Amino acid sequence: MKTRLLILLTCTVALFTGCDKSTETTGGGDGKAPGTKSNGTIGVSLLTLDNPFFKVIGDNITAEARKHGYETIVVSGDKDVAKQSNQIKDFIVKKVSAIVLSPCDSKSIIPVIQEANAAGIPVFTVDIPCNEPSVKIVTQIATDNCGGGKEAGVAMIEALGEAGGKIAVLHFKQAESCQLRVQGFTEVINAHNESGKAKIEIVTELESGGAKDVGFKAAEDALQAHADLRGIFAINDPAALGARAALEKAGKENQVMIIGFDGQPEGKQAIKDGKIYADPIQFPEKMGVRMVDAIIRHSKGEKLPPQMLIPTSLYRKVDADKDPELK
Repeated sequence: MKTRLLILLTCTVALFTGCDKSTETTGGGDGKAPGTKSNGTIGVSLLTLDNPFFKVIGDNITAEARKHGYETIVVSGDKDVAKQSNQIKDFIVKKVSAIVLSPCDSKSIIPVIQEANAAGIPVFTVDIPCNEPSVKIVTQIATDNCGGGKEAGVAMIEALGEAGGKIAVLHFKQAESCQLRVQGFTEVINAHNESGKAKIEIVTELESGGAKDVGFKAAEDALQAHADLRGIFAINDPAALGARAALEKAGKENQVMIIGFDGQPEGKQAIKDGKIYADPIQFPEKMGVRMVDAIIRHSKGEKLPPQMLIPTSLYRKVDADKDPELK
């Protein structure tokens, strides 16, 4: 009777455990025999896992960490500082070996990073930095966002040709990485205008939320305010794709050239299909792998540089046409 009762209880627990639909994902399978001691756990809180770019980072951290005997907990901050702060507090309680985050807001996240610092847990940032002097960040691994923004500026000049014209910027101001993209883009456009060539005028800068739906609305607003708009620079692919949808709705897809940023599969396909002119593409898989390498090097006492930047590469239709991963 006791044996039957134990089996029943075990099955009941398994049933309820299998129904847990938490947004947290744990990558603990390191390929070692059961009972093998883990080297520790890496807690990862990313801006949003709705964006494929951050999911690639998380997946590559998990895969690379597994090779070195680390477990991972990867969660989505969902662009919510309060939620991300609670996630980091949870990492601290669990005494993880390292914390990796792409801050939802680089300033508002300061207090909880300070808590991790006080607990002696090393903190690393990926893609989005936290350059505040009151916190200790081991290193930042990111795209060279300013350099990528400059490539986007070059692409816009190329796309508009000798006529120049009015352009809009679809921003995501709470992310420092996007601030750097717009900074680099603006520097190139300003230098172009100073050269005496046909002027390219940034007539509006609107919030895109880094999302397709918000990017759609921002592009609609830009078109309503500036019927003769000729270009849009969107800080990522979701915003660029939202802008494209707005152009198609307004019947102005042939009038306005879009420059995106990221190089997500959907963005690359849009470039091949002629819906987006070009993207400075990022390499999120490299970020994930380098992050684990940085954590391991730090654990061995190696001093790391404050940041490690990965250059972008400008991706146009000619590149998309040769891309074997596209349709």
